[in-house]
Amino acid sequence: MTKKILIINGPNLNLLGEREESKYGKTSLDEVKKNCEHHGKSIDLEIKFEQSNIEGEIVTMIQKAKDVYDGIIINAAGYTHTSVSILDALLAIKIPTIEVHITNIYNREEFRKKSLISKAANGIICGFGINGYIMALDSIKKILSK
Repeated sequence: MTKKILIINGPNLNLLGEREESKYGKTSLDEVKKNCEHHGKSIDLEIKFEQSNIEGEIVTMIQKAKDVYDGIIINAAGYTHTSVSILDALLAIKIPTIEVHITNIYNREEFRKKSLISKAANGIICGFGINGYIMALDSIKKILSK
């Protein structure tokens, strides 16, 4: 049976491919979406790919995921370091979750080294560029297969 995965992207990720290419690369978020959908299909995962710059919208996406999705992959971007609300939503729904970051957050500014949402994640993938999304799909597949 195909498992359903919600991939949530936070603020400014809609600017991938245009913004700070030295850190985030040249690949657009639309290309990341296509890569995830293609890989998801190859490993029997159905992907829903979302992005919002608004914290409350992300919280609502997470809340609505309960009883609809089998797993969540989230790149909360800047909200990673500030959002108790996103953490609380993830803890409330109790769905397997992988946290993803394109850059290595532990090799950046001091404030980026603290993730508030990690407490709700089964695992964290960071520093592998956009390939981290594919790694997260493989990881969530393994978690859901247990």
